[in-house]
Amino acid sequence: MSSVKHRLKVPHDLVQLVRKLHPAIKKKIRDSLDMIVEDPLAGKPLKDEFEGLRSFRVSRFRIVYRYEEGKHIEIVTIGPRKSIYIETYRRLHMGKA
Repeated sequence: MSSVKHRLKVPHDLVQLVRKLHPAIKKKIRDSLDMIVEDPLAGKPLKDEFEGLRSFRVSRFRIVYRYEEGKHIEIVTIGPRKSIYIETYRRLHMGKA
């Protein structure tokens, strides 16, 4: 783990989504975002049509993000496990990410 802090880019709609969540899950997500900033490789690499993305588990939620060495960390989607990959696909192919 490096001591370099990486810059985090979070789309405005995801910031609003997190603000509306229950305080307990909101804290877990914020703590998880801090962990991702400290170690961008903490999430598991995704495969196939999600190649190049990573997924970080937060209880029943997932944080899907993109990281390229030496660049910023871009959050693609945050949401419940049951729908996160559909939402990720939609964002990638509808121009939201």
